[in-house]
Amino acid sequence: MTMGISDVTLQGLFGPVSGSSYCVLASTQLTTPLKQFKSKRRKCSFYMKLQSYSEIDPNLLLKNGAQLKSFQGKAERNRSQFLKCQCQRTDDIPGISSEDGNGAWLNGQSGAKRQLLHEATAQKVFGMEEIKQVRHDNEEIILNDDKSASTGAVKFAPPKRKGSSIEDEALLLLQESVVYYCGTPVGTIAAKVLTDVSALNYDQVFIRDFVPSGIAFLLKGEYDIVRNFILHTLQLQSWEKTIDCHSPGQGLMPASFKVRTVPLDGDDSATEEVLDPDFGEAAIGRVAPVDSGLWWIILLRAYGKCSGDLSVQERIDVQTGIKMILKLCLSDGFDMFPTLLVTDGSCMIDRRMGIHGHPLEIQALFYSALLCAREMLAPEDGSADLLRALNNRLIALSFHIREYYWVDMKKLNEIYRYKTEEYSYDAVNKFNIYPDQIPPWLVEWMPDKGGYLIGNLQPAHMDFRFFSLGNLWSIISSLATTQQSHAILDLIEAKWSDLVADMPLKICYPALDGQEWRIITGSDPKNTPWSYHNGGSWPTLLWQLTIACIKMNRLELAARAVEVAERRLSIDKWPEYYDTKSGRFIGKQSRLYQTWSIAGFLVAKLLLAKPDAAKILWNEEDAEIISAFNFMTDSGSPRRKRGRKPLKKTYIV
Repeated sequence: MTMGISDVTLQGLFGPVSGSSYCVLASTQLTTPLKQFKSKRRKCSFYMKLQSYSEIDPNLLLKNGAQLKSFQGKAERNRSQFLKCQCQRTDDIPGISSEDGNGAWLNGQSGAKRQLLHEATAQKVFGMEEIKQVRHDNEEIILNDDKSASTGAVKFAPPKRKGSSIEDEALLLLQESVVYYCGTPVGTIAAKVLTDVSALNYDQVFIRDFVPSGIAFLLKGEYDIVRNFILHTLQLQSWEKTIDCHSPGQGLMPASFKVRTVPLDGDDSATEEVLDPDFGEAAIGRVAPVDSGLWWIILLRAYGKCSGDLSVQERIDVQTGIKMILKLCLSDGFDMFPTLLVTDGSCMIDRRMGIHGHPLEIQALFYSALLCAREMLAPEDGSADLLRALNNRLIALSFHIREYYWVDMKKLNEIYRYKTEEYSYDAVNKFNIYPDQIPPWLVEWMPDKGGYLIGNLQPAHMDFRFFSLGNLWSIISSLATTQQSHAILDLIEAKWSDLVADMPLKICYPALDGQEWRIITGSDPKNTPWSYHNGGSWPTLLWQLTIACIKMNRLELAARAVEVAERRLSIDKWPEYYDTKSGRFIGKQSRLYQTWSIAGFLVAKLLLAKPDAAKILWNEEDAEIISAFNFMTDSGSPRRKRGRKPLKKTYIV
């Protein structure tokens, strides 16, 4: 006999909890771990809240031997067996320190032994017997026997052997970036943390940063780490998240998480591992990561398509997680447009760069996530209203972006001749765009053949900057039409010296400078002209460029970009980004051995070798959406229906 619960804390479920914390590891199917978490950011501990989809095996024994009371959810669910993570005392394990961080470092070992351990770990993650030490023309990664023995730091030495390929080096570096939680791989750190720089949050696992890493693992046939990542981040979705006494909507996925080793309560000689998520309450600017949930859905679909394992997306908790993200994104508000309204810094460009409103990057990911979710949602009566709302949004969003965000020479000339202050349901200049907004640089920069989707659209404002990620993902997701997709790649090819030059790919073009930079960025010293998010060159965008080129059968363009990157990435120690207009300098604050730079290059190489594998990520054009778009464009502007509108049916997640 079981009984249902929803949104109940552990303390409420089990009564008083013993002073010792514990962690739980799922074996075949992960469900929400029951673990008291002590956050160092808060003065008091709090308990993970359980959503209605949480399920616990009635036979599970707690640490003190007490059995959980059995209970049920809304539907019959598969039961998962839990294994308790054996958190051993540090004094029982020679050479392991209890320092806080992503796992414990090995001390008192020789450099050779530690190197063997690294290689053994790499073989465990990738399942490859042929893993070997990589030494290339310019450098070799080694562990320092003396000074770094106590810190786990790495240093770089001159090469001792030549001939290893850059792809092999990228593979090994990706393996070394793997983060473990209770003995299982759950993600990759953002960047290798060197001793001469502050870690900040680069030692955490970021949702968006892990996507290229996850794709690389999938293409290499290593599915477990991606599966673990998907399920563990899903568990974090249900955590309490509060900024100054305010909590965002349910369904928000964290920006990142960190595996911390903390002492057990009342016993400083014993430790346990905990997951510490960041939903934006610790981020610079305290911005919620809107794109995290969208990337999570996209990666979930890619996992199912690549591995053939559809059991993960069919799980009750995963289905509920998808619905919670959709409910958060599809909720009604004051906005008149089908695009998502977000604040500045809520995506890859996570600092103030004037993208608040309806940035293209978010809209492209939103459209892709909607298509992926529709494909994965189980058909049931409770999902009918949600699917109806999803389909309506897809049609409206595709028309809005294709019609109003697109610019080429023809459209620029139309905007140049716009009449303003039109008050009419049939107005041509619907957003009251003033022709003087067309920047002088664009008139000379726009090629005769080619076009692109602008960065943002709001009343009386068009952001004419070219944003690479948004345009590339519009191709991948089929948000852009086939003709528009080819035109975007035509523009990249025509403006190669501006968008690629010495290192692919410009995150945006052109850079803000002068008074415009001071006003829009707030004089941000990191986003100076042609640096970081303000016109910097980001190698991680290679994998998205490659998928877009493969989809449009333009492989030669992607291969050309990969060749440019291959000349420098390894020599420059895999920087996060490059500075200057042509991308000649390593970024002034760029982290070295940035994981998504490594993974982005590796995925691009793997996809060029096997182009058919890119299908796990792109979305085909939807026949219904094409038909609706053609109807709208052929019949002119859709007529605005007047009168009372029937109330929408509600749906419950």
